[in-house]
Formats: sequence, C-alpha cells, structure tokens
Amino acid sequence: MTKLTGLIAAAPTPFKVDGALDLDRIPELVEHLLQDGVNGLYVLGSTGEGVSMTSDERRQVAEKFIDVMKGRKPVIVQVGHLSVFESKNLAAHAASAGADAISATPPGYFRPITMNALIDSAAEIASQAPQLPFYFYSIPRLTGIDVDMTEFLEQAKERIPTLAGLKFTSHSVNEFHACLELDRRRFDCLWGSDEMLLSALAVGTRGMIGTTYNFAAPLYRQMIDHFQRGDLTAAQQLQSRAVAMIRVMIRSGGLPAFKAAMEFVGVSCGPVRLPLSTLSEADKKKLRQELSRIGFFEWLSRNAA
Repeated sequence: MTKLTGLIAAAPTPFKVDGALDLDRIPELVEHLLQDGVNGLYVLGSTGEGVSMTSDERRQVAEKFIDVMKGRKPVIVQVGHLSVFESKNLAAHAASAGADAISATPPGYFRPITMNALIDSAAEIASQAPQLPFYFYSIPRLTGIDVDMTEFLEQAKERIPTLAGLKFTSHSVNEFHACLELDRRRFDCLWGSDEMLLSALAVGTRGMIGTTYNFAAPLYRQMIDHFQRGDLTAAQQLQSRAVAMIRVMIRSGGLPAFKAAMEFVGVSCGPVRLPLSTLSEADKKKLRQELSRIGFFEWLSRNAA
C-alpha cells in the first residue's frame, strides 16, 4: 500500500440554502483545493457532515467527488455509520465508485465496549472493500471511543488484511508517535489536528488530514517547507498563525465558522445542516473582522511569506 503524504483536505459538502445537496459546487471546490496544492481529499468525514446525511446522499457525494477528481489525487471516502451493516454497504459502494481508500469511525451510539468488538466492527466494514486500503478514524471527542491506538493497530493487523493505518484526530502526540513507530513504521498514520501539525511533523508524520487545509493550505505548505529545511523558527511562526486562526473560528462555532471561511475565500459551500447552526450574517461579519485583525486575509496568497 502506497502511503499518503502531504496535505489532505477534509472536504466540506456543499449544501443549498434549504439544506439540499449542492453537487454542482463540487467541481469549483475541487479545483480550488488542487490549485492550493492539496495532495488528496477526505470526503464525508466530520467536516463533510457525512453523519448528517442519508446513505443515498452520501453515495451521491462520494460519486461526485470521485468523478470530478478524475484520478488526479487520491479520494478517501469516510463510510462510518451508527449501523455497521450500513457502513458495509457504503464501503462496497465507495469501492465500486472508484475511491482510492476508505475510512470509518466506529459506531457511536451503541459503542463497542471491548477492543475485540471494536476490531470486529472495523473488520466487517473493511471486508466489503477488499481491494482498498482501510484507515480507522479515531476521533474520541466525537465518538466517545478513546482506546490506545497502538493497541488497536497491534491487535487489528492480523484481522483486517487491508488495514493501512489511522486518521488520528487527538492531541495525544506521544500516542501518535508510538503508532508511527509500530512495526518499523508499518502503518500510515495521518495527523488530524491542524492546530498541532508542527508537533506531528516533529515526531515524523508525512501525511495529514485537516479542515483548515480547505482555505489555508498555502500557510501549512509553507510551514512544512520551513520545517523540512530546518528553519524551525519560521515554522513555529506559521503554526502560531494557524493556532490564532483556529481559535477565532472555534470561538465562532467551529464547523459553521470553517464553512463560512470557504465563502470568504470565494468558494461558497453553503450552510451547515442541523443539528449544527449556520452563522447569521451578523456573525459572519464579526468573524470576518476577527480574522482580518489577526492577518488571515494576508495569508491567503499561495506565495505569501
């Protein structure tokens, strides 16, 4: 399995004002991301609001992203669902639609309470796309499932033949480091916390999946470049900018603010879906002002220093 490298955007799903899918906006989004230098897309994850869609909608969105990408960069489809059986159906569909890999969160209502149950669930899902790499999506803050991922990898590697690695969305850098080092770096562990990317680079990550890469990829590409050239001071300054940007957006509601940022950079993806709340025009104005104050709009140029 070829390991994924570079910035992989956790792509938002465009919606119309009434909440319906807006598939016609996906080509513009994909071209924007490719121009900004992303190395792949992770669709229907948290940023993509996959859990807020019907399975039929998820199939439509997956097909559209894959069709528009046309093999230029990898497309990873997130197929996690409260129902393992429905996850299996989504995995099979992703494979038939031409996805490059699949990923899945564990069920988060009736949660697996033992490691065996967690691995059994992941194995069932992965079995429906036997030719595709499978990335387990660990995001304890949302799923409530917080187990040591090194133990998961160690125990799951013989039971999930297609297990490629993890999407690791946590602040536990030491655990992530251990996952990277396991079995002589056998697994493809992708960092998922944009606000701590520099920490992950320091322990050896080469691939990362993030929300803010949708509108701030040039900032992160510069950070990675400075880090690789040994200019840690410059890399730290860029990480500090990212932290400031993310703190402003979290204070403004998180994902609704991230989606508003897409509008600010000229690639509108519409509102969020309930139970999330779309920012009002007044809130968007305030967000824009706060982002302007910290220099966000000066960072947008793909060649900005």
